[in-house]
Amino acid sequence: MSSSRKPLIVGVGAVVAVSAIGVLFVLPAETGWDPTGVGEATGLVKIANPDNPELERGMARMAEQDVLLPSDNAPAPEDGVMDSWEYELGPFESVEFKYTIPEGSRVAFRWEGSDVLNYDMHAHPFDGGEEMTESFGVDEAQIMQGVYIAPFTGIHGWYWQNRSLDNVTLSLETSGGMTHSTIFGPVGPVERPLEGVENTVEGSAAGHQMQDADEVAE
Repeated sequence: MSSSRKPLIVGVGAVVAVSAIGVLFVLPAETGWDPTGVGEATGLVKIANPDNPELERGMARMAEQDVLLPSDNAPAPEDGVMDSWEYELGPFESVEFKYTIPEGSRVAFRWEGSDVLNYDMHAHPFDGGEEMTESFGVDEAQIMQGVYIAPFTGIHGWYWQNRSLDNVTLSLETSGGMTHSTIFGPVGPVERPLEGVENTVEGSAAGHQMQDADEVAE
């Protein structure tokens, strides 16, 4: 092969690779069109269609009571336990992190990514489970902070998704009335006890696994 043809072949290969990434990942995330099925398998299609019953229920609740109180500055610590967690998301990787929180308990939080992340802040009640899931924000951001007041006893937290081609490091700091934490990832749920908790809350959101496209409105 002549040396003059090598740059051409490399260039064609790069174009093919970029095109494949667009079809496999970008189109499902941006438009919801998923010709290969990869978008549904990875949960990317959910980002293109943020309007869903869970979000409608969450917005209706927040119109009636204080639930999510975002802040421009890091919130003051709330009474209870303190916690911190860090996680690295690979390209197009996602993870879900939930705290068990009793109804009415307050949690001050701040999470930050080394780059922008798509997120869904939502909760599943123990009484009613996943069918009564409520979302309180579906968007993209690099930083989110404020105070969260649990509207019911259950598991509360975030689903994050890295839609870039680079690794993104996510850090979370919280304080307040959390009693337990669970990480939902590709290998399944991983229980993560919290230090300093005196009174635990019994219950579960039956059958809950990491959020994916099937848990979002068609």
